Amino acid sequence: MLTPEMQADFQRDGYLIVRNLFTAEEAASYRDHYMRLNDERRVPGDTRFTGANPNDPLVKYPRMLQMHRWDETSLNWLLDRRISAVMTGLLGQEPFAVQTMIYFKPPGARGQALHQDNYYLRAQPGTCIAAWMALDEIDEANGCLNVVPGSQSWPILCTTQANTQESFTDITVPIPEGTPVVPARMRPGDVLFFNGQLVHGSFANRTTDRFRRSLIGHYIQGDAQQVAKHYHPALRFDGSTVEIEVSPQGSQCGIWVTEGGRPVIEVVGYEKVVKATE
Repeated sequence: MLTPEMQADFQRDGYLIVRNLFTAEEAASYRDHYMRLNDERRVPGDTRFTGANPNDPLVKYPRMLQMHRWDETSLNWLLDRRISAVMTGLLGQEPFAVQTMIYFKPPGARGQALHQDNYYLRAQPGTCIAAWMALDEIDEANGCLNVVPGSQSWPILCTTQANTQESFTDITVPIPEGTPVVPARMRPGDVLFFNGQLVHGSFANRTTDRFRRSLIGHYIQGDAQQVAKHYHPALRFDGSTVEIEVSPQGSQCGIWVTEGGRPVIEVVGYEKVVKATE
């Protein structure tokens, strides 16, 4: 499934898009399934939108979190052997599964400012890894993910205030001016795998008639000993649970400084994670 070139790309860039890992028909089936779940509202969506402006598209289509804990379709996708095979090939060992999410991102919806997933998961040692599957045609117009190649080698960065007119989350991480940011254009069934340190985010959905639905699983490296409380229990790909300690309520973070005329990251201390919802 993975070529040496694909493995090398992941090691160099911190991300890899595997095209057609799932079929377009499978992607459509997942898309229909989650639209039905949203209509039924059997389980509340992301509570950050409770009491928000009723005109906000995300009030009607809030993201769902941890669906695999109550929805068999989500659990089966999270533990799909195709995802296991790719991740094992990229990491050298099978990871543990800890989270599912579905983003609907309807027309006009805000994006999410640049961030690093392991700020939230706090997997230690090592990091987390995401499997981000497109359920729609995804491009810049409807708010595809944007990634910073090579940033997987950075430590967790200290956060700053995000522009909440553009982002539904209120924190972001700064990057030096001129740092390349690459759009991840995808088709239904494509899966983007990326390292938990990788800086990534998305702009708003600027279209008037196109959703940008995506199904996401988060995993932690198979030798991890800790993960944040929100992500327990951790699962093996056979569905059994594995004992993992709860990470402490803080993580080291870095700031950008200039040395020799070039930007470098200086780790300055610990930052408490106050919204472990990613």
